[in-house]
Amino acid sequence: MTIKNFLILCCVLLLAACGGVGSVRPGSADNTPVSDKGNDIVIYSLGLIDTNYRFGGKNPEAGLDCSGMVSYVYKQAAGLKVTGSAADIARQGRPITKAELRPGDLVFFNTMHRAFSHVGIYIGDGRFINAPSTNGKVRIDRLDNNYYAARFEAVRRYFD
Repeated sequence: MTIKNFLILCCVLLLAACGGVGSVRPGSADNTPVSDKGNDIVIYSLGLIDTNYRFGGKNPEAGLDCSGMVSYVYKQAAGLKVTGSAADIARQGRPITKAELRPGDLVFFNTMHRAFSHVGIYIGDGRFINAPSTNGKVRIDRLDNNYYAARFEAVRRYFD
């Protein structure tokens, strides 16, 4: 078993332990409910870690950009059609506050001096999966990372 597969398995087991819709994350101070659909989105997206970045990329074989990754994961993992640029995707979702974040929600950033120019999938614990052009791979970053914290714009929900 590779390290990547081991980490994915650990995440799957951790998320499974969190329960279904209406359950509460263990140790969660705000008692935020966990969504089965959100968990499916997170689990699926974890399998894309280290996928190559490609501007305009819409599938893992060709490479993914941030909006292509979100569109691909939402369709494959949850059967949801979320398409277009990061800004287009932001317009399609239901605005929520940062305090309401749950795994599977989308987080948006201003990384190119224009609103909603980057998007990632929130996975919990202050972390999100994204396909940044920097370093050219899908990876996990933190919301409190200096770069992303300074550019954070909004959160959107697309299910439940």
